Amino acid sequence: MQATTKQLRQHAERSGSAQQQPRAPKPRRFDPRAMISNSEMQAALGSGVLMLVAWATGSWSEMLSVAIYVLSYAVGGWSKAKEGVETLVKERDLDVNLLMIAAALGAASIGYWNEGALLIFIFAMSGALESYTMERSKKDISSLLALKPATAVRIEQGAMNEVGIDQLVLGDLLLVRPGELIPADGKVCRGESAVDQASITGESLPVEKSVGSEVFAGTVNGEGPLYIEVTKAAENTLFAKIIKMVEEAETEVPESQRFIKRLESIYARVVVGATALLILLPPFLLDWSWSNTFYKAMVFLVVASPCALVSSIMPAMLSAISKSARKGILFKGGVHLENMARTKVVAFDKTGTLTEGIPQVTDFIASAGYDRDELLSISASIENLSRHPLAEAIVRKAEEEYLELQGVQESKSLTGWGIEGRIDGRLWSIGKSNLLDGNDQWTGPEAAGSNSLDYWRSLRGQLESEGKTVSVIMDGEKIAGMIALQDTLRPQAEAAVRKLQNLGIKVAMLTGDRAATAAVMARRTGVDLVFADLLPEDKVSHVKTLREQYGHVVMVGDGVNDAPALATATVGMGMGMKGSGAALEIADVVLMNDNIEEIAATISLARRSQRIVKQNMIFAVTVIAALMISNFVQGIALPFGVVGHEGSTILVILNGLRLLR
Repeated sequence: MQATTKQLRQHAERSGSAQQQPRAPKPRRFDPRAMISNSEMQAALGSGVLMLVAWATGSWSEMLSVAIYVLSYAVGGWSKAKEGVETLVKERDLDVNLLMIAAALGAASIGYWNEGALLIFIFAMSGALESYTMERSKKDISSLLALKPATAVRIEQGAMNEVGIDQLVLGDLLLVRPGELIPADGKVCRGESAVDQASITGESLPVEKSVGSEVFAGTVNGEGPLYIEVTKAAENTLFAKIIKMVEEAETEVPESQRFIKRLESIYARVVVGATALLILLPPFLLDWSWSNTFYKAMVFLVVASPCALVSSIMPAMLSAISKSARKGILFKGGVHLENMARTKVVAFDKTGTLTEGIPQVTDFIASAGYDRDELLSISASIENLSRHPLAEAIVRKAEEEYLELQGVQESKSLTGWGIEGRIDGRLWSIGKSNLLDGNDQWTGPEAAGSNSLDYWRSLRGQLESEGKTVSVIMDGEKIAGMIALQDTLRPQAEAAVRKLQNLGIKVAMLTGDRAATAAVMARRTGVDLVFADLLPEDKVSHVKTLREQYGHVVMVGDGVNDAPALATATVGMGMGMKGSGAALEIADVVLMNDNIEEIAATISLARRSQRIVKQNMIFAVTVIAALMISNFVQGIALPFGVVGHEGSTILVILNGLRLLR
């Protein structure tokens, strides 16, 4: 799509307002109304009410009471019976749903209508609680997607129209104002700006974009409006991949749950077989009456069913995943929560992970004959006209030193290099230090001492060896000074490391920076292990070594070069706000808000969920064993078996739901 130069200019003049940034989802609290609105919960409650009505009418109309009991069975047991039959027909397998329906019908067949209805009611209630947990988890995870841009400004026939992201097609022309998220992958048709594309490439500093440059969805436009032609469909963007991750999280189950599902199938067959033998053999072997035998068999069918055991894991897992999602931590599945609970080492990439990509001035050197404060004031005055992060860092430096800014005339951005402007008739320019790599004969008016080209090259080399970005200040054709800037350590980095160490976890830092720079960062953060001068394949090698030496390793990274290490670690954790698409594709867990201080809390939550799962499983097995033994040694009433067994199921679910608090 093409637009006239006049139309583009008109749109540029009207594009001053920036898009309001998406808000993070608010924490969700327990809401009884939301739970009651669950259809399964409504069916369970309806079944319970009908059971009470049937019991109340039994004293004066047995036929009406039985009819209401049948209705109670149908309302509470229909969905579970349907699930059980589908499993039997499609998978040729038995599950706990069919066992419970069979037990309820068996109780009814010998006249225990109320006990059967009670079994249906409590079983439906426990199922509704588990479904509520799953729905709650899905909603908490999905709410994180509100962070993505929902609309784009599309130029159609000379007019600007705000459209949904899903309405964009290849060739559409979009206007992206300063400060806005770029809504789609595309190519710049007009405009110049610095784009923060750390979310795609992991670069800590913005990249200059001009006509013909590629831009990516999820990146942030800088100081100038950009007109972009869409080159990729919405489903291929970064946030489309996040949606895909959510869908994967809903289907993936932890290894412990897969084991329980396999056990359930075998166990269900054993229970059915044992129940059949209990019905057929005791009248001949123990001289029991048929009614007494059938009654005990029904009690056995109820108390031996693995309802509580089956429900021991997923409610706790989903509650932990849901709680993590509320804090901006997205798990792709319960298996990763299990693995995170076993963490022994957390390895951080440095750039964009322990640091946040906000540069600050570390060194400001004035050439001989220049006053430092005056030169800093001049530099800040010129850079104040730019929204480039490096420019903003210089302006902040001048403000911190309470220096007054001066009037600038004829300011102009020098694409790909820097900016220039006149102050009191003198031309000043500030930009990349690659200017020093020109002809060795160029030295400026001064050629010796601290004004020589060799001096500035040597100084630049020293500063760059410390991991700093270097810019030069030019007074016309003369070097007036040099500025060094460095990425900012995340405020929570030191606390994040300390919290992990308090959990008994080793903290490692993997970086491609020079050893000297890495050592400085290690001292500031307090990490235990430092590995520097690494290529992507070196990071993979070190992660493998850490796994061999310590056990389970969590790798935290944000860039494309971190993707292999993320895949190699036990759990790969990607940075969601500024992480690259490749890193998020491979990561098992995503920090949507990039708050690394939450990693320790997430590991603690994972460990707590595992403790609750173990508590639930031990409790469930103990109750099943106690009820089975009691049924044969002394004999227990069917209502007691129903309440004991299904009550234990509800208790393990509620125990798992504690994690939602």
